[in-house]
Amino acid sequence: MVDIGTAQADIGVIGGSGFYSFLKDVTEVTVRTPYGPPSDALFLGELAGRRVAFLPRHGRGHHLPPHRVNYRANLWALRSVGVRQVLGPCAVGGLRQEYGPGTLLVPDQLVDRTKTRVQTFFDGEPLPDGVVPNVVHTTFADPYCPVGREAVVTAARGRGWEPVDGGTMVVIEGPRFSTRAESRWHAAQGWSVVGMTGHPEAVLARELGLCYTSAALVTDLDAGAGTGEGVSHQEVLRVFGENVGRLREVLLDVVGKLPAAHERDCLCARVHDGWELGIELP
Repeated sequence: MVDIGTAQADIGVIGGSGFYSFLKDVTEVTVRTPYGPPSDALFLGELAGRRVAFLPRHGRGHHLPPHRVNYRANLWALRSVGVRQVLGPCAVGGLRQEYGPGTLLVPDQLVDRTKTRVQTFFDGEPLPDGVVPNVVHTTFADPYCPVGREAVVTAARGRGWEPVDGGTMVVIEGPRFSTRAESRWHAAQGWSVVGMTGHPEAVLARELGLCYTSAALVTDLDAGAGTGEGVSHQEVLRVFGENVGRLREVLLDVVGKLPAAHERDCLCARVHDGWELGIELP
């Protein structure tokens, strides 16, 4: 059941609590899902002439660590209010010296190194109403929406913030940071940045037919790429705070550039054409 009344949006933003300060006439909406409660209520409002739903990934007050975020409930809740395009800004560590603090990277590939997270809606487990999803193997060769990626790159350049266009985000379980050996191994594979929340967020969005785009803000050089005692939580928060304002401005421009939901013509929107899912998507 969804307590949404007439509240609707077609663009979702999953991120830190500072992002919904740009929304106008905010409505807080409680959503219930078959997968339990999302991280928090949705905050719906207007941005750049579009209806946007914001969801604090870690809950207001940042009380949920990355491995305890209910990613399935979060994506289901957004789709329940009409969202079809999702922006997922996140903080990451740079795996190359040239990707230092303040770098904005728009990844085009993803590597999953998480361990305990449920990463599909099609797990064969009955839902509370007794419905059992079918076995579905979702195309995921290119995990991010190409339209969304282009919009973020263009918006960042328009703000004078030259982004890294493409790269691989490796997602670790967390909440601890990597050892130097792990970090050096990640870098040796040719991967670009390391984070803790980009998966299964991306694949669950794809399974729901949502366009998903990541905007990765580098807050530190990861342990294998940097020197000193390694990454600290305080350092991450400091650098993120110094850059969150211009990241919000980029996302504001992106919202204005994204196509209307009915005009989407990317694989994300057609990923399950011809499939019998066994469950009814909201």
